[in-house]
Amino acid sequence: MAISDFTIIRRSLTSRLFSTVMTALTVAVAVAMLLVLLSMKDAGEQAFSRGSGDMHLLVSKDSSPLVSVLNGIFYANAPAAPILRPEFDRVASDPRVAIAIPTQQGDSFAGLPVMATSAEFFTKFQPSQGRPWEFASGRAFEKPFEVVLGARAARETGLKIGDGIYLSHGRSNAAVRVTADDHADNHEEHAHEDHEEGAAEPAGHVHREFPYTIVGILKPSGSAHDTALFTDLTSAWTIHAHDRREREDPTAKTTPADITDEDRKITGIYVRAASRPGADASGAVGQLAYQLRQEGFTVAEPSKEIPKLFKIVGGINAILVAMAGVVLVSGSISIMIALYNSMEQRRRQIAVLRVLGASRGRIFGLVLTESALLGLLGALGGVVLGMLAGGLTAGALRGRLGIVVTPVYPPEWVLIVIVAAVLLASVAGLIPAVAAYRTSVARNLRPAA
Repeated sequence: MAISDFTIIRRSLTSRLFSTVMTALTVAVAVAMLLVLLSMKDAGEQAFSRGSGDMHLLVSKDSSPLVSVLNGIFYANAPAAPILRPEFDRVASDPRVAIAIPTQQGDSFAGLPVMATSAEFFTKFQPSQGRPWEFASGRAFEKPFEVVLGARAARETGLKIGDGIYLSHGRSNAAVRVTADDHADNHEEHAHEDHEEGAAEPAGHVHREFPYTIVGILKPSGSAHDTALFTDLTSAWTIHAHDRREREDPTAKTTPADITDEDRKITGIYVRAASRPGADASGAVGQLAYQLRQEGFTVAEPSKEIPKLFKIVGGINAILVAMAGVVLVSGSISIMIALYNSMEQRRRQIAVLRVLGASRGRIFGLVLTESALLGLLGALGGVVLGMLAGGLTAGALRGRLGIVVTPVYPPEWVLIVIVAAVLLASVAGLIPAVAAYRTSVARNLRPAA
């Protein structure tokens, strides 16, 4: 009974099982790297766009629109230049502005940023288009010195509703909580440092005179806002008014009534331009942005700045994709080496096949098909490995950075990568196939001396 070509190839692969598995695994790793990088590129851009939500403009006095977006949405640093209250009022009163939400950054807790804002941040701003804020527990702040935690901030600090904390000026790793002694002693220098959060002696000034109470914890939004703590502007203004008054009188006690116009500073404005009901875009955005720039503001359109950010890191993506391509090529070379090295043990087998009627062309095709099959097995394994790796990467980003990334594997990408792997493997199989084609029957069937 004649043996089929498939049986010959299968027996050839299984006779060198370890070499077959390792060669296919090399191809699988390269294919998985390519798929993960390609899937994460667009998914990452969508994830970063999520933090800007439904705002049209981000108004600040940062050095550039991109810096404004990094600071105002992703909490890279606290903006240095303030916006005065009369300037905010002028922006908010513009008839082309539907929503103007003031924000102020500069304080922190356990290394996490604190944003002071208005209650409209929770009612009129959507961190993701079509997805308003939702509370996992508690409520929004309603009076001074109440704090709402982002989802990741709550998880990292272990804080819960009703806990008391002190904020630090600037970015500090201090995680100073309010204890019963603080209340009993009327908040006179008896703060408890939370060593479970890894806090050392505060590097910056801790506002021990003003205890805050946790009143709400937000559900995950999949944006950088999940890492922040939120409080009202009156609280922030009171704290910094106290710093000003304390320099003049170390025994000063400050209340919201002591706030002056000098203290009512903000660092950013989330602006949504007026538009027709049900419409997301607004024709007023361009004119409004131009006028605000003429007035000395830095105006960023997050929908345009975030793609610029990805263009900056696009070179790194290209390098990573190129590295994955190199690994894929090296996998093909591994196929060539494995098949070529096996020729020495298979020359007698090839000679026997020739005697049994197999043509040189059939022998050439068998080796070339075996090479292509190795590439196909590696590519299919790489698709499975890539999907698993993408899921693990997305989980790590969610857990460590609070960023929700959903890997996407368009069928056309998957097909292109598989075809590329098979073609490269086929090309790699040409040299072993030529060696098999040229195998001498007489020399390899000669009895051993």
